[in-house]
Amino acid sequence: MRIALDAMGSDRAPSVEIEGAVGALRELEGDFRIVLVGDEARIEEELTRHADAPLDRIDVVHAPGRIEMGESPAHAIRRKQNSSMVVGLNLHKRGEVDAFISAGSTGAAMAGSVMILGVLPGVDRPAVGTVLPTASGHTLMIDGGANVDTRPQHLLQFAYLGSIYARDLMGIEVPRIGLLNIGEEPEKGDERAVEAHRLLAVAEGLNFVGNVEGRDVIHGKCDVLVCDGFVGNVLLKFYESVAGFMLGLLRREMTEARVELDLTRMFHTLDYTEYGGAPLLGVNGVTIICHGGSPPRAIRNAIRVAAQAVDRKMVSHIERQLARRTEAPLNQ
Repeated sequence: MRIALDAMGSDRAPSVEIEGAVGALRELEGDFRIVLVGDEARIEEELTRHADAPLDRIDVVHAPGRIEMGESPAHAIRRKQNSSMVVGLNLHKRGEVDAFISAGSTGAAMAGSVMILGVLPGVDRPAVGTVLPTASGHTLMIDGGANVDTRPQHLLQFAYLGSIYARDLMGIEVPRIGLLNIGEEPEKGDERAVEAHRLLAVAEGLNFVGNVEGRDVIHGKCDVLVCDGFVGNVLLKFYESVAGFMLGLLRREMTEARVELDLTRMFHTLDYTEYGGAPLLGVNGVTIICHGGSPPRAIRNAIRVAAQAVDRKMVSHIERQLARRTEAPLNQ
């Protein structure tokens, strides 16, 4: 297995990517190689700082360009053919690598994946699947930010994509599908939400449990939470910020009360870097998107997610499962 890593994507590239890659090669199980894509001279210089790096499992592909965060995603993908992101995605398209990971521009990673890898049959819009910690385990939220303007049939497609991912990579045999809404009743929300509820309720092969309110997400009322990318991205960023906020308050109160408590396990549960990157579901390949500010731990865990997706043949499984659905449930 060969996993391409955009070595120039993060805010602290390439040091973060290389430290994360070395950690993955040393700590994760599995037979895989890392292909570092980016400025060869900078990558080689950074590798010299890691005396323990298993160089026999690392390849470097030179890509002198980089897509910056503020650039127009589609325009940058077309114009910067020598960028680490475009070169890495083209490696994946040609079958020279099995997955691609980037902590660069999220918009560019999504646009590039669609333009270069293409989308799977039956998918109108790929979506970002993000794992959220809950009181009972984990919930996959889809969409985490790829689509800010969606129609009911898109939300139905997200439900199918999320259900397949939950089975393949989260080990949930019959995932519970919930629709994020402002109330539990089927008639709650705007026209789009009401129609999406109707489609989900009659969809074949989905274990739809109904509308899920924001206060119920953290209690694990569903295994897959369906929403548009605008709301999903807001919820995701709130999740990430409130975890640190609450841990900070708890530490301060404990210090003032002179109480000692090991918060390690709690921190790991709430720390987004423990869950790796977010897969872009629905494209014809394995693309994992990470935060620009990701630490090495997040890169390492993103490599773990990518390796699992490849090992469990996630893309072919999604394609096969969607092919079994008639055109009516997905595109009505």
